[in-house]
Amino acid sequence: MSMQNTPASERVHIAFFGRRNAGKSSLINAVTGQELSVVSDVAGTTTDPVYKTMELLPVGPVVLIDTPGYDDEGDLGELRVKKTRQVLNRTDCGILVVDATEGAGKWEAEFSAMFEERKIPYVTVYNKSDELSAEKPNGMSSDVTVAENIGTVSDAHTPFYVSAKTGAGIHELKERIGALLHTEEEKRRLIGDKIAPGDVAVLVVPIDEAAPKGRLILPQQQTIRDILDAEGMPLVVKDTGLPEAFSALANPPAMVITDSQVFGKVAKQVPAEVPLTSFSILMARYKGFLSTAVEGVRTLETLQDGDKVLISEGCTHHRQCGDIGTVKLPAMIRKFTGKEPEFVFTSGKDFPEDLNGIRLVIHCGGCMLTERELSYRKKTAEDERVPFTNYGIALAHMNGILKRSVAMFPEVAELLR
Repeated sequence: MSMQNTPASERVHIAFFGRRNAGKSSLINAVTGQELSVVSDVAGTTTDPVYKTMELLPVGPVVLIDTPGYDDEGDLGELRVKKTRQVLNRTDCGILVVDATEGAGKWEAEFSAMFEERKIPYVTVYNKSDELSAEKPNGMSSDVTVAENIGTVSDAHTPFYVSAKTGAGIHELKERIGALLHTEEEKRRLIGDKIAPGDVAVLVVPIDEAAPKGRLILPQQQTIRDILDAEGMPLVVKDTGLPEAFSALANPPAMVITDSQVFGKVAKQVPAEVPLTSFSILMARYKGFLSTAVEGVRTLETLQDGDKVLISEGCTHHRQCGDIGTVKLPAMIRKFTGKEPEFVFTSGKDFPEDLNGIRLVIHCGGCMLTERELSYRKKTAEDERVPFTNYGIALAHMNGILKRSVAMFPEVAELLR
């Protein structure tokens, strides 16, 4: 996948935070070399978080986020601050922008604490260094000059002086961001680590009214690419063509991966000795919450009339008459449990900060969300002791094939023994 086509959920999210008029928008423009954000001397010009996907060297594909000032006031200002706080949940690297002519105070201390609580790498940047006295800049000892501290930093608490106006320290800031994001973690895989060169994987992709016209959805695209990267051979068929696909193969495939909506139908057609899973289950693995989802799905067994079930999707789309989240899942849950739970729905970037009264969270695969945001949602549920699962795991469980659908992942299958 080229950098230009990298989905937002796979890009590093770099967010700029600070008080009104600290120069966040100007700094973003200086870092990118483009006029991405509206700049004004009027405090509070940025009224909503602004997202921009681009390439940023030396990091690569990123999403830059310009946020409203978190010292905003009034009822409307309170809403803006709430949106700014929500951005933290999807931030991989934070830039805390301070007006160097005013220095840091309680607002910056509060935000630093939030970065550290969430374990978000960040750097504190003192902008407008061009307006400071060369001898005694704010927050620095008298024996150190601004010039000596432009673009230098040892940690997030050390003043890092830049000027969006003159460009001083901007190159060093970009290098610092790259260093903060550098990691030696093993590359996450959807399924490629379970594929041997030459393996055939059959992918079942229903084409119905809910399917996007002329394209495959992101988890299907990513799965195909991961199989190809492992030197495997993906064979993509509609759910109506599965028997013909098996007949066309000289040997059984290494596995079958299906859309969760046709899990039951596909399971009846795939021989028991052929591993079977779903795109949604692979996404739960890829995003790091498969074990949590398997443990959480057991709550379906004990649902009672009136229990609140939150069904949450990470994207927003036009609801079809047979929408899986708002129609099919609730219908299957009523049939499976014999109860009448109360269903609550959220989509996109909205996710309740307070899950009081929620009995179970059933989340989508999260292909449009970053791993950090999904981790935040999972942690929110864990902190309030609310079980958390996802569409694919729930559908596999209700079709009686959960154990089979995670069998190729021993560390998770162990939970069902």
